[in-house]
Amino acid sequence: MNNTPPATVPAAEAPAPLKSAPSRPEPRPERSTGSRIGELVQRQGVLAVLLTVILIASFVYPTFASLDNARGVTVQASFLAIVALGMTLVIITGGIDLSVGSVFALGGVLAAWASQWGFLAALLVPLVVCGAIGLLNGLLIARANMAPFIVTLATLLAARGMLLAFTDEGATTYLVPKDSAFADLGQGSVWGFGYPILIALALFGAGGLLLQRTSFGQTLFAVGGSSDAATLMGLPVARTKILVYTLSGLLAGLAGALNAARLSSGVTIVGVGMELDAISAVVIGGTLLIGGAGSISGTLWGVLLLAVIQNLINQIGSLNSSYQSVVSGGFLIVVVVAQRYLARSRRTT
Repeated sequence: MNNTPPATVPAAEAPAPLKSAPSRPEPRPERSTGSRIGELVQRQGVLAVLLTVILIASFVYPTFASLDNARGVTVQASFLAIVALGMTLVIITGGIDLSVGSVFALGGVLAAWASQWGFLAALLVPLVVCGAIGLLNGLLIARANMAPFIVTLATLLAARGMLLAFTDEGATTYLVPKDSAFADLGQGSVWGFGYPILIALALFGAGGLLLQRTSFGQTLFAVGGSSDAATLMGLPVARTKILVYTLSGLLAGLAGALNAARLSSGVTIVGVGMELDAISAVVIGGTLLIGGAGSISGTLWGVLLLAVIQNLINQIGSLNSSYQSVVSGGFLIVVVVAQRYLARSRRTT
């Protein structure tokens, strides 16, 4: 028996490994000049328009540039600004809140009614009730998957009905006690600028930090960009929607309470059409109606632009306030068309 081991065929020598070239990160494609200009126009275009209108109006009407007029414009704009702040957060998520006008009026009446029990009651009662309305909106939209337009339209009617029932169809007007701390909240001032202005600026500062410096703000943009994609990423989509609608109700109630403190009464006819003004200010400020993009500062400029237009119409004297709706509608159409054009140009670049 042959025990000689079989001859082994020498294995072919493996080729020497090739030395890989050092990896270099692929350079990001540079955005075109047109894309950069389009993004700048969307974000800061309203500020340029606002400054242009103020400059022209100051030359044409000397009283327009007075400090007293500036204080009056900003105080009137502060209530809409607070409401529009909440609307901005809602629209960034791709939603809409049509109930804020009625909630604003209801908050004012509840604040005036509760002011007889002191400062805290005048603030807490409208915040609790209006926040609950916003919470209801969020639950129906996020948990029951109902359309925001239908839900908030229903709560618009419900809040206005509650207001009328509470005031005996508007026959009862609740007054804020004179010289009370709550009245001073709406009528007091620091360096000539009313407390509502300072409160609105503080809220906008907090809103800007919330939107740009926190994970919650980034979640808002993700939900507005694509709710399904945000869900796949593990983001709390339902909870985010509930929170933004609750915040919208709270801010509308707070604005109504401040307005009641300034007027020393709960006026029942205020807030009609305010939701449309808030939406106009937000969209004019550069926030996309489809969601996923927007800024707090843009909304502030949009609110001031609408307030300046209203004041300018009052300065002219021969025009009534209905022309503000015409001008605001014109601005809104121009902005929406510009947004569609800019979005289309970005896709092609």
